[in-house]
Amino acid sequence: MRPYRFATFALLLALGAGSLHARENTAVLPVPAHGVIGVLEAHLTPEFWIARLPQPDRLILDHAAIAAQNARMQRLDPSMHDLRALPARLTRAQVAGWIQTVSVRPSSERFDADGRPLPAATLDAIVDNLALDAIPQQEPTRYGLVVQRADLRTFPTDLRAFSIRGDTDIDRFQESALFPGTPVVIAHRSRDRDWLFVLSPDYAAWIQARHVAEGSGAQVFGHGDKTPYRIVTGAGERTVFTPLRPAVSQLRLDMGVRVPVLTGWPADQPVDGQHPYTAHVIELPLRAGDGTLQFVPALLPKRADSAEDYLPLTPANLIRQSFKFLGERYGWGHAFDGRDCSGFVAEVYRSTGVMLPRNTSDQAASPAMNRLAFTPADGRASRQAALRALQVGDLVYIPGHVMMVIGDIDGEPYVIHDTAGINLRDDNGALRRVVLNGVSVSPLTPLQADAQWSYVDRITSIVRLRR
Repeated sequence: MRPYRFATFALLLALGAGSLHARENTAVLPVPAHGVIGVLEAHLTPEFWIARLPQPDRLILDHAAIAAQNARMQRLDPSMHDLRALPARLTRAQVAGWIQTVSVRPSSERFDADGRPLPAATLDAIVDNLALDAIPQQEPTRYGLVVQRADLRTFPTDLRAFSIRGDTDIDRFQESALFPGTPVVIAHRSRDRDWLFVLSPDYAAWIQARHVAEGSGAQVFGHGDKTPYRIVTGAGERTVFTPLRPAVSQLRLDMGVRVPVLTGWPADQPVDGQHPYTAHVIELPLRAGDGTLQFVPALLPKRADSAEDYLPLTPANLIRQSFKFLGERYGWGHAFDGRDCSGFVAEVYRSTGVMLPRNTSDQAASPAMNRLAFTPADGRASRQAALRALQVGDLVYIPGHVMMVIGDIDGEPYVIHDTAGINLRDDNGALRRVVLNGVSVSPLTPLQADAQWSYVDRITSIVRLRR
């Protein structure tokens, strides 16, 4: 699904003659004091990489081609959900199938945040809260809008669970996150009534009920269809503070979120007591006291990083957008108010209007993508040949991890990726761990999945958006 811990390590390769994993370019990459091989201070700005491009503003796909690609994604990729195409009524078999695909009782031991094993009784209670026995034979399809950034969970619980005692970076009950304005189908409710099992366009899991406002299909889909709109192009922007309406005060809007603009709002009429001339008056969903959907005005400051439409899909924009996350804390399943490797690349592309599956396994194998696939039978030579043909914006996949290409230096491809950490060989050949836990820049060919196999050897596919 998302990057596994072992798949985010990188090793400095031994460059001896005849080594199976030696770099084709034998120039020795520097290892600066910070310990990340081949990365100098100048490499940590988007301008460095954009200046190296012969055609930085080349249009990769126009709006019509992106719309066609997104339609193809919804039609062909089984990990995506076309909510508008669902039937008017959901069956018990459908709903139970969705839940049981995600909410699988752990087969190995899990630990809490203090390192204590989770008792069987605790897991029993969590599984019982699924309330599978309460799913009716048929029920009307219900819709909702997410009203604030919220976690998607494996089970209807906020209990954090870890597979390694004392390692609290990867919560195995954390799946993803949804953002304000995301449409969902409400498929089921937990036994304690605090959680909803929802289908979003690219994921299905449990969300706290207080983060979803229920409305009609016309209301829910109509909100996302409204024009004009603003696209959030910053890593994360916030609405203006207001003491009068706390639910939409300083509301976080992540990259790629689309919000309708209320152009009919009188130019001199305050919004929650504030004059709107320094901001865009936008419409946001609000959950009423009874859980139903309402819409209210809010202010998005004009200083905020946003645009009147999706950004043109160009190499320069992909680099600029990705570097807006540089240094952000790695968050498995969007934990820690961040994102993981697949969420990172999906949100960069979302700011240009391109839809990607949520997880690396789905992105790497999507039948809707233009991809070059590799099998264990493919040798290193074929992978090296593919690396020589890489272009900015290409997505390179190994099991459990994805990296986005940002350019090359003397034939060495460089990537930006959201990663937990790297390992290096010291002068004595021993492995030394460098914890990154963030969006980072690195060369590609020195990276290794483990002590034996390089990332190059483990590449499963390379995805490129093209006509």
